[in-house]
Amino acid sequence: MKSGNRERTMNNMSSSNSQQQQQSSEARHDDDAVLTEFLASLMDYTPTIPDELVEHYLAKSGFQCPDVRLVRLVAVATQKFVADVATDALQQCKARPAPVVKDKRDKQQKEKRLILTMEDLSKALSEYGVNMKHQEYFADSPSTGMDPASREE
Repeated sequence: MKSGNRERTMNNMSSSNSQQQQQSSEARHDDDAVLTEFLASLMDYTPTIPDELVEHYLAKSGFQCPDVRLVRLVAVATQKFVADVATDALQQCKARPAPVVKDKRDKQQKEKRLILTMEDLSKALSEYGVNMKHQEYFADSPSTGMDPASREE
């Protein structure tokens, strides 16, 4: 009796494994079809970042590929990255406290304008693992560029 149960269990496991392999194979086939369709759609797409620029930086990093679809895929990924960083930097800019306004007329003008600083960009990039340090010569403050001994802190 025990050997009969063991055989049924083995048969059920074998059947289950073959079903999982078949489902896995179908899922891979679907993924391949979607990928093939996506790569084909890249031929008709004109990315914001020109192919020549992407090819230049790919070649500079030691990567050469004659397939235009791959170059455009890198361009689309780069465009997405830049858009995400810009959106995050804008959120950092909006979250920064507004400067104190003395004049009512200046207040109306200040409410309309947002000024993106290197600090905003640095914070946004740090969320993506890019650590950016800017040089002293960027004018983020009025005392930038002055002799350190003459600065009033």
